[in-house]
Amino acid sequence: MASSVGFAHPTSSLIINKKDKSLSVVPSTSQLSIYKCKKPISNNISMAMATRQSERKPATTGSMKSPMTMTEKILAKGAEKAEVKAGDNVWVNVDVFMTNDISGPGSIGIFQKEFGENAKVWDREKVVVIPDHYIFTSDERANRNVDILREFSLDQNIKYFYDITDLSNFKANPDYKGVCHIALAQEGHCRPGEILLGTDSHTCTAGAFGQFATGIGNTEAGFVLGTGALLLKVPQTLRFVMNGEMPDYLLAKDLILQIIGEISVAGATYKSMEFVGTTVESLNMEERMTLCNMVIEAGGKNGVVAADSTTFKYLEDKTSVPYEPVYSDGLASFHSEFRFDISKLEPLVAKPHSPDNRALARECKHIKIDRVYIGSCTGGKTQDFLAAAKLFLASGKKVKVPTFLVPATQKVWVDIYTLIVPGSGGKTCSQIFEEAGCDTPASPSCAACMGGPKDTYARMNEAQVCVSTTNRNFPGRMGHKEGQIYLASPYTAAASALTGYITDPREFLH
Repeated sequence: MASSVGFAHPTSSLIINKKDKSLSVVPSTSQLSIYKCKKPISNNISMAMATRQSERKPATTGSMKSPMTMTEKILAKGAEKAEVKAGDNVWVNVDVFMTNDISGPGSIGIFQKEFGENAKVWDREKVVVIPDHYIFTSDERANRNVDILREFSLDQNIKYFYDITDLSNFKANPDYKGVCHIALAQEGHCRPGEILLGTDSHTCTAGAFGQFATGIGNTEAGFVLGTGALLLKVPQTLRFVMNGEMPDYLLAKDLILQIIGEISVAGATYKSMEFVGTTVESLNMEERMTLCNMVIEAGGKNGVVAADSTTFKYLEDKTSVPYEPVYSDGLASFHSEFRFDISKLEPLVAKPHSPDNRALARECKHIKIDRVYIGSCTGGKTQDFLAAAKLFLASGKKVKVPTFLVPATQKVWVDIYTLIVPGSGGKTCSQIFEEAGCDTPASPSCAACMGGPKDTYARMNEAQVCVSTTNRNFPGRMGHKEGQIYLASPYTAAASALTGYITDPREFLH
């Protein structure tokens, strides 16, 4: 096998691509010994038998099962089949269905039209309803969307409806959580081996827990609400092997920007993206979530990371539901393999107007910016704010452009005000942000990531240049159609805020 390749320049060939190979992805012995499944894995395998056979040799008797990838195994389990293969169309049972305020009303409308005004959802405890997108606004239509969710959830007696009624003070709403993809994880709805479908393209974030998670449309969602099942095509799997010690100036956002820059925004169209290697194993859960979050920006159907001790520890106090992690077989067939030596990677950005328009941060130092935005399901988690605070602390300087901070959930907001930043002498993120001159952390929501009504916090209402920790930089994505968005990690975003130009975080971290 060829040796690892360095990162001399982002546009050079930085990967090894092996097509149609059988590759081993068996978890390490230490991983397997740490966790014992809460439920025994079923050994009930159906066996196809010929009606008549003469002179059958003993060696060919018994059940046979082909090696499968992790995604294939999860879908096989959901389809109640012994095995499936890429390209198969299978009906699968859904373990968790999630919807939010921008797509929920449409899904509910289709459900009621097709199943009847008085129809009940297939399982009120498997439906999760999370208002999060257009929340803190005076826009009547946006407010009405949340009202529709509330009416439906109360009528259906939905167990997991995270409501908000007082828009003036999010803390007065104990049930309100914030951004759905982070709330799903924090509230214990993400579990290894399960199938999670949601009416949001970034539902793939949950693949970090070793589950099949993907976004679906409103019509599909209406059907799932009524039946708890959906017809899915089993995707081929791309395997991304990331090895090497991760430099202290990189974050998972740099890793996924590197991958998307290599394969393009269409490079994983309707394929599963499986992330393995020593670098991936070293990531905490929130960083793994960042990695899986942006597989949709490469066209991926889902992203997945094998569950291990890090996963099990995260879930210890979040769910009592038994789950069964699965792993790719040693001889599983992958469409392609891509290998990266992460120790040689440099901080990256994605220039306007596409997530695959990759460049080294240091090569963009001449680009003057107007603002910085730290937030969203991609870059608004606790670890993201700790990273930004670490860089601000190391610099000892104040920001030169407006710097907006939007925690993803109520829990992240609390963490910003309570968690002590390592090496800070007892300071919290909020104290460091205040000293650096950032805006006060806003109410938890998606906020300006997807533009929204004109009164949305931090929305780009002018043609400005923004460095953002979000996931998309298409024209108009954060508001103004002529705005320019540079996607970056929290480190790079914070460094850029301090200079007013796109800045490599190594200028402050080293």
